Amino acid sequence: MIKENTAIIALDKAAAALSGVSDTPRLDAEILLAHALNMDRNEMLMRRHELSAPISFTAMLSRRMAHEPVAYITGIQHFWDLTLTVNPDVLIPRSDSEALLDAAVHFFKNKAKPSKILDLGTGSGALILAALSLFPMAKGVAIDASLSALKVAAQNSRDTGFADRADFLHLSWRDADWTGVMHGPFDLILCNPPYVETGADLLPMVRDYEPASALFSGEEGLDDYRIVLPSIPDLLAEDGTAIFEIGSAQAERVSGIAQDSGLKAVLTHDLAGNPRALTMTKRV
Repeated sequence: MIKENTAIIALDKAAAALSGVSDTPRLDAEILLAHALNMDRNEMLMRRHELSAPISFTAMLSRRMAHEPVAYITGIQHFWDLTLTVNPDVLIPRSDSEALLDAAVHFFKNKAKPSKILDLGTGSGALILAALSLFPMAKGVAIDASLSALKVAAQNSRDTGFADRADFLHLSWRDADWTGVMHGPFDLILCNPPYVETGADLLPMVRDYEPASALFSGEEGLDDYRIVLPSIPDLLAEDGTAIFEIGSAQAERVSGIAQDSGLKAVLTHDLAGNPRALTMTKRV
């Protein structure tokens, strides 16, 4: 007979409870229980018949029932091949954003690899740190308008072993002459700017928990592209590329802004087939 408080029973009950909250209720339950037990998820699943669910699992489940994202509950998010610390000061890195890194790999496949990388609006540091892992001879600069976010990014740079190759600057592209303090040009520029329309209907776990400053960008979701893209040609090396994340319906309009800024844009799709990134080079 299976004891009432064993992990297998706890997982079944948690998954049922989360079915109206999450699209992945079983996975959420497994991640949270593994975290509560301080063990690898695979090990927890192998031993779920013998393990008991700790009291802390109930508290974690209650937070998830209130739509809090799993990553904020555990404080951990996996991105590319990195394990990153996250909290409500930063946007949760998503696998969709890995399309920017795939585009960078493709762009530099038959070219000299980048030696200087710039990450605009770094948040948790996910893009710059993943890029440094891809290009081991490169050094990076990352900026963010949020000092709290920069603290998270700096911690992640130390935890992943890239602290000696990345500099983090408290800087906003809304500041006058914001490009003047950076020593370019850069071979690779990465940016996942805010691009959600102000009135967009978001899921509660996004709307109520993730930082609005990293999400919203005016009524069309284009305000930050209009601010940043005109400065890119001055920051970009002649043979370099700037790769920006976009919303799935924004490719044509952001490409137009890029063209007006003196850039040529090529669209990249994510693994789900959605338009996700624009790879931009200087127009000749």
